Amino acid sequence: MTLLPVAAETQAYQTQTRKADHLRICLEGPVQCAQITTGLERYRFTHCCLPELDYQDIDLATTFLGHRLGAPLLISSMTGGTAAAHQINRRLAAVAQRYGLAMGVGSQRVGVENPAVMETFAVRAQAPDILLLANLGAVQLNYGYGLDQCRRVVETLEADALILHLNPLQEAVQTGGDTNFKGLLKKIEQLCAGLPVPVIAKEVGNGISAPMVQRLVEAGISAVDVAGAGGTSWARVESERAVDAHQRRLGQTFGEWGLPTADCIVQARQAAPALPLIASGGLRHGLDVAKTLALGADLAGLAMPFLRAASESEEAVVALAEVLMAELRTVLFCTGQSHLPGLRQEGVLERA
Repeated sequence: MTLLPVAAETQAYQTQTRKADHLRICLEGPVQCAQITTGLERYRFTHCCLPELDYQDIDLATTFLGHRLGAPLLISSMTGGTAAAHQINRRLAAVAQRYGLAMGVGSQRVGVENPAVMETFAVRAQAPDILLLANLGAVQLNYGYGLDQCRRVVETLEADALILHLNPLQEAVQTGGDTNFKGLLKKIEQLCAGLPVPVIAKEVGNGISAPMVQRLVEAGISAVDVAGAGGTSWARVESERAVDAHQRRLGQTFGEWGLPTADCIVQARQAAPALPLIASGGLRHGLDVAKTLALGADLAGLAMPFLRAASESEEAVVALAEVLMAELRTVLFCTGQSHLPGLRQEGVLERA
């Protein structure tokens, strides 16, 4: 067994403990946005009373980053680093394989710090065919990480792409957070040029603006996950686990901070018409998914609904996946569209 240096071992333990805290708090704590919304409620579909379709013929298949998917659904990045997280990831991966869904894992930093826990992210055995996304925090590029570490998390996961998550607010609120974001764009550009798989830029629930989408694309990012506000607030999560009143108040003050998901999708699509685009942030059912696709997203990511289901059982994840696809198919049916691109036709989705 390879022993870590004492400082590295302490850091790895702290990161692993934080992952366990995040999992518990997300499932049990008051961490959902209460005032800011996704903005999706501002839109409604135009009902078609005579769709001239056979419901059974409706096709949910799509492609993303060259991979064929059974439905435009991403099981968003959530967890890893603990035994409980390993079980959750295995359940999610098995269902992703069953229905041809995409899946991201939680930040693999804990596995870089302590290779012994990297196996808690390993799901290729359960999902040999899915679009699988590795994950690291972009800010780690300012804390000793580089191409080698990014390549390692991709290779150990056997991933098809790497998510770089952008989380300045979370780091600012987090006790002992990594807050040096200076010069990151250049390092991201270098990483995109050197990594042999696509790099996806993802927020964690506060949204990505149009100007930032443009700058990320210019840096070589292959896709963007806007991850807007309206769902889980990571400021609230960090406030719940804060060890001092100062950090706790910061999290409470900024618990409703961010750009609504719907606004981010519209602006990102206008800024980069051809960019592979993921919508996430507060999506809770197939109607939300359909609205994000109609607004311009190519893929819709959900985290909290899948986390709750996977914490229960694999059967609960199966049930969730099936109802999400049924809800999405029903939107297509009741708008008279047989394929996903039809949702973007003029008049299908309107402001409420």
